[in-house]
Amino acid sequence: MTLDHSLPQVRSQRGLLPKVRPQIPARRISFFVKFDLWVSTARSVDGLWVGSIEDKPWPGLSRVESALRLIRDRDPLSYSRVTRYLDRIWVRIVLGSLGEYQRQLNACVLDKHFVLSATTTVEKIASTIIHEVTHARLEHWGIAYDEKARSRIEAICVRRELSFVRKVPGGEMLREGLAASLNWYASEQGLFSDASLHESHVQGSIEALRQLGVPSWLIGSVLKLRGLRLALRGDVD
Repeated sequence: MTLDHSLPQVRSQRGLLPKVRPQIPARRISFFVKFDLWVSTARSVDGLWVGSIEDKPWPGLSRVESALRLIRDRDPLSYSRVTRYLDRIWVRIVLGSLGEYQRQLNACVLDKHFVLSATTTVEKIASTIIHEVTHARLEHWGIAYDEKARSRIEAICVRRELSFVRKVPGGEMLREGLAASLNWYASEQGLFSDASLHESHVQGSIEALRQLGVPSWLIGSVLKLRGLRLALRGDVD
């Protein structure tokens, strides 16, 4: 018998509104995010909005579809959670991380450079989706991403990744990396503090500006102005 490896209910679309799902408290979506959603190319996959800000032939979308296919074939329970707890999977620039769960969009947002990198495997993309949908599940259960709970929350998400990767052939290196992350989280208590996340965001912003071709002197000027503004506010010594 021939197995069907295609993803069902796939069609191209543009727009903001996903399929109706169990809702979490809404947050205000900025005009710029709404605009980016409108200009994104998207497809509906089992009621899930899968979109990307990129040009034809949309390789990011293809890679995310392959990752979803892998989850569906290897871990149907995790796939049901992806389609139940998320409204969107969106490929765009993410500052300071491979991906993140954005509550206001109820979306797994994947960094465009991560998804398109030649060194990023489909398995890693799938694992990252599993990580972010775990954040979504915890949010639905009312578990807030507070500073004191972050290390434990991140450990839960990595364990869900490990559970998935164990079902994927040839995932030894990915499993080793995830196990190392768990040990790192346990030893670095301040890794997910407000200050650390802020610094990661700043460094991610700098890297994004460099990738956009912004001159180093201009980036330096922006950082100096930022430091002056924080000093005037009393946020730094």
